[in-house]
Amino acid sequence: MINILGQVMVYVYNQDEAVKFWTEKVGFTVISEEDNGEGMRWIEIAPQKDSQTTIVLHNKEVIEKMNSGINLGTPSLLFFTEDIEKLYNKLTNNNVTVGEIINMPTGKTFNFADSEENYFAVIERK
Repeated sequence: MINILGQVMVYVYNQDEAVKFWTEKVGFTVISEEDNGEGMRWIEIAPQKDSQTTIVLHNKEVIEKMNSGINLGTPSLLFFTEDIEKLYNKLTNNNVTVGEIINMPTGKTFNFADSEENYFAVIERK
């Protein structure tokens, strides 16, 4: 029986730039970093050290060469925040590409892009 979503794999071309984006601009924390010495490196990040679900940044080129059949597209991630205006201002001030805040029946929401133009969404949940 599955009881929790543990990790979401995000495949990027520049892992160092991706880590910099998520930690410096968004405020995530590096949980762990592994390198098998044979080109396979992954970095686990999360909003907080005790997050139940984490994001693992993998090198897209390395995974492509493995021909594993894995879908290397960017997953559609929806993050939650308690203060959408504060987060919106933080990302804007950090020169992150953001969409406008939209009022949806489920709450205020906007999208933002990482340094490789992968888009993610965030919604306010209090």
